[in-house]
Amino acid sequence: MDLIKKATAGDKEALETVLVSVQDLIFNLSLRMLGTFPDAEDATQDILVKLITNLSSFKGESSFTTWVFSIASNHLKDHKKHMFAKFPLSFEFYGDDIKNADISDVPDLTQDVEQAILAEELKLSCTNVMLQCLDAESRCIFILGTMFRVDSRIAGDILGMTPEAYRQRLSRIRKKVADFLKEYCGEYGNGTCRCADRVNYAIKNHRIHPAQLYFTKAVPKEMQEVKDAMEEIDGISHEFSFCKTYQSPGSLKRFIEDFLDGPSFSVVGNA
Repeated sequence: MDLIKKATAGDKEALETVLVSVQDLIFNLSLRMLGTFPDAEDATQDILVKLITNLSSFKGESSFTTWVFSIASNHLKDHKKHMFAKFPLSFEFYGDDIKNADISDVPDLTQDVEQAILAEELKLSCTNVMLQCLDAESRCIFILGTMFRVDSRIAGDILGMTPEAYRQRLSRIRKKVADFLKEYCGEYGNGTCRCADRVNYAIKNHRIHPAQLYFTKAVPKEMQEVKDAMEEIDGISHEFSFCKTYQSPGSLKRFIEDFLDGPSFSVVGNA
């Protein structure tokens, strides 16, 4: 709290420390909510600026992490400047593509990148994009409960619902995602879809790019400070082992440094 008070008072070093401490959390929430690394990076920058402008409103009535989740979740649920806002998905569309796509006559597009690496990239990308089949609020409920494992009382406060309502919705959403994986996915369920068989098809349809492997090149990260507030809702958590967390891109740290060193800081700092 002392660090936040210093940041609010205009201490640039304290403010940078505060922002850096939550940038990975914000980035991972943005990545799962929006589906792609570039969109998540852009949204994280917007949210970091929003945190700066609203920092003086933080009174310590909740944990700082909870407050950050509230700001970020509200921003992301209404965020429309991302690819899947323009091209929305559904489980029906995704399932039909898995069942009926012609993947047999696609040429080799791997550009000498190892097949196993591309298959792993597709697996992580596909399960992330699959979340876009949920509406924004359901997606947020799933991510808070399954990826971050936030306690239902805290998540309820963040999303403006009772803990009971949150637990009920989370359980239903988890089952919906688990049922889809079980039916279609051969990696996490009993389906026939195998990432290794669909690599070239995915490249052809711009779902992965051999020259830009976002997921497999990202550095994994454990967010224990969030998972300390974890709560088990049902018995199917093992279905969601794809819910990994990542270190945010180095460009976000540079964004924070450049922002605080630039002319905008004095304006925002006085907001």
